[in-house]
Amino acid sequence: MLKYKLRKNILKLRQVANDNVKINFDKIIKLLKKEKINKKNIGGYYPVNFEVDDLHILKEFEKRKFNISLPIIKKNFDMNFYKWSFDMPLKINKYGIPEPNSNILIYPDVLLVPLVAFDKKLNRLGYGGGYYDRLIEKLSKKKKILKIGLALSVQKINKVPINKHDQKLDYIVTNKSIIK
Repeated sequence: MLKYKLRKNILKLRQVANDNVKINFDKIIKLLKKEKINKKNIGGYYPVNFEVDDLHILKEFEKRKFNISLPIIKKNFDMNFYKWSFDMPLKINKYGIPEPNSNILIYPDVLLVPLVAFDKKLNRLGYGGGYYDRLIEKLSKKKKILKIGLALSVQKINKVPINKHDQKLDYIVTNKSIIK
């Protein structure tokens, strides 16, 4: 119940605070350089419900010849990332979220992750389906991935309630700071 109430409160805060706030692309590039990431597969998300908009970041990556991808939600709370570009159509899934109309599976090297709340220990609170936790666990068995949460600074809380399945992020980039 604690997570449910927390989500509800933070989502209200995020809606009020998100006045088309943009995360600076240069912050993300700086992290990739710092981590010596030179691979070109970026996994993003299509922002809904007042999430931090990452589309301008994805567009910048695409201009720089990175392969960008978006998630497609599967059965059993599973999802995978599929190739997408800004000139490709999207389809709407059962949750009302745009997904790529693609069958080219991508294993991202860098994952941009939406979140509801976060803490200074890089724990994230999502919507409760566990999609990103399962995906991060699955991808981490295949390769090293850089996991970057995108959030507004008002989404930070003292302590995210976690369980054994929750996956930490490597960084959280907000409109005001980078947390490592």
